[in-house]
Amino acid sequence: MLRVEELRITQGDFALSAAFEVLRGRRVAVIGPSGAGKSTLLNALGGYIDIAAGRIEVDGQDVTNAPPDRRGIAMLFQDGNLFPHLTLAQNVGLGIRPALRLSEAETDRVMDALGRVGLRDFADRKPGDVSGGQQSRAALARVLVQAKPLLLLDEPFAALGPALRAEMLDLTSEVARDAGATVLMITHAPEDAERSADDLIFVDGGRAEAPRPVAEVMANPPEALRAYLGR
Repeated sequence: MLRVEELRITQGDFALSAAFEVLRGRRVAVIGPSGAGKSTLLNALGGYIDIAAGRIEVDGQDVTNAPPDRRGIAMLFQDGNLFPHLTLAQNVGLGIRPALRLSEAETDRVMDALGRVGLRDFADRKPGDVSGGQQSRAALARVLVQAKPLLLLDEPFAALGPALRAEMLDLTSEVARDAGATVLMITHAPEDAERSADDLIFVDGGRAEAPRPVAEVMANPPEALRAYLGR
């Protein structure tokens, strides 16, 4: 479970507040206008930016002041963060040990993760030698090998075409479901939320609303969300 208690984030003149719970295994779309604070929210949950107040719990553990690698959280950023001079296997291995001194068992975990996303035969290739979709799969494999209970997605597939983006969202959902992980994913596309999420968090006006079932929200969106969706 993810529990966010009276969270407040301030950056200059910008402020965002949030208070909600997400049950383990739920897939949650985070949606809202550009600049509303969606990425700010996920970065705060992941420990990449400071918060002004509040408390963050992951599976009952207070991680409010914990560093990113001690939060039980894995984050997939917009650019995938693959290192061009490393092979796909090495990039995935960074999810286990930044120094890449892997044991035989850990190397097997890397290969298993690459196999899970269909890249076992591309392990020795570098990011520049594979397609954008394959790069996205490698980034997902690096998240998978970390085996964290909470996965945060900051629009990592936004640059992909509609068909490939849908494929990656389906693969992410499948991987998360198999691992029993909770997913929070930012998207600007309502169809992605309807396709891949159980619940929806709407961020606007300085607040991240509590999650509600996607079908329920889309069937009768509040006025601010209706305006965002252009309905």
